[in-house]
Amino acid sequence: MTLTAPARATRRVSITPARTSLWRRLDWLLLLAALALIGLGTLLVWSATLHRDDLTQGRDAAYAIKHVVNAGIGTALGLAVAATDHRWVRIWTPVVYLGAVLGLALIFAPGVGLEINGSLSWIDLGGVTIQPAEFAKLAVVVSMALIVAERAEGRRTGSSLRDLDVVGLLAVAAVPAALILMQPDLGSLLVLSATVFGVLALAGAPKRWLIGLLAGVVGAAWFAVRVGLLADYQLDRFLAVVDPSLDPLGAGYNTVQARIAIGNGGIFGQGLFNGSQTQSGFVPEQHTDFVFTVAGEELGLVGAAAIIGLFALLLWRGLRIALAAEDMFGRLAAAGIVCWFGFQAFQNIGMCLGIMPVTGVPLPLVSYGGTSMFVSLMAIGLLLNIHLRTDHRLGLGQVVRSRVVRSRF
Repeated sequence: MTLTAPARATRRVSITPARTSLWRRLDWLLLLAALALIGLGTLLVWSATLHRDDLTQGRDAAYAIKHVVNAGIGTALGLAVAATDHRWVRIWTPVVYLGAVLGLALIFAPGVGLEINGSLSWIDLGGVTIQPAEFAKLAVVVSMALIVAERAEGRRTGSSLRDLDVVGLLAVAAVPAALILMQPDLGSLLVLSATVFGVLALAGAPKRWLIGLLAGVVGAAWFAVRVGLLADYQLDRFLAVVDPSLDPLGAGYNTVQARIAIGNGGIFGQGLFNGSQTQSGFVPEQHTDFVFTVAGEELGLVGAAAIIGLFALLLWRGLRIALAAEDMFGRLAAAGIVCWFGFQAFQNIGMCLGIMPVTGVPLPLVSYGGTSMFVSLMAIGLLLNIHLRTDHRLGLGQVVRSRVVRSRF
């Protein structure tokens, strides 16, 4: 039976609300948290570079403007990911993984890799530098999520991973991890390792594998120290966590100065652009790895707590998106991003407070750095992609209960 003209008109009207409700279906709390972090980061980067003529060549706001430009490019990439059909996200995942591995390998090609602060972690593209390890984090997350999803969709019984599945997932993570270790970039390796462990745990890996991995990491660290695989400066950075006074002008210098800067801030801070340590340039790499110390000194406990609160909000929304996702790929990809952002933020803030070793990882969405900003916003875009393709007519509790019922039959 063919549709009459009135029937066609009725059908067109019925789908219009779904099209116009796109903006209402966005996770605005997630978006606002990300935008607020970028906004705060712009102010902190501006303050940290205000009197750094060696960086800005006399243009006080140069790095703040670059930070905004990076955020704009990253936002465009994130929106592209959010708007992509989720089936294409899965199809492109192997390409993303191979591209990340290729980028890590290209670092070691003659004349391509760029060494900064003792780490060969960047590719020089004629004035523009790219850090492939940042792309590797996202690539490993989506690749592991795809493998687990394919395995879950191919089997009708069993909810936990088998030993062979775990071996395959570890192999996927091992290739970029080995290339990152060769650079060496211990900060990115720690973040990647924590993310992989989180994805394995959430995917249902047997407990013996999780315990074995933890034991293996401890054993590998002990072995690396015993046989001298770590460079002296890397080992000194770990020792400086225990007692920065062991080498206050060397390995412990960053930690000592970071603590002084944050301690100067008090409750409400010394005022934006007025921090004594910040404006005097005592804290190294303050616009990148140690940007949190600017917040602690100039915005005080209130400003530092606001940044931590925004990260907590972002991670909470990511977890809700993971719980509500209707497919295994979406659930694990969202959960993996939460693990990645959560540990990297903890590592960065922890090294500024002196409770974690100085490893040189940026604070997502806040620190200056193009590659980190691009990849972080692409991850936010993927969270939005998963959220937009979830049926929100059911409440979160109903979604979880229905999933439990399906797993029993």
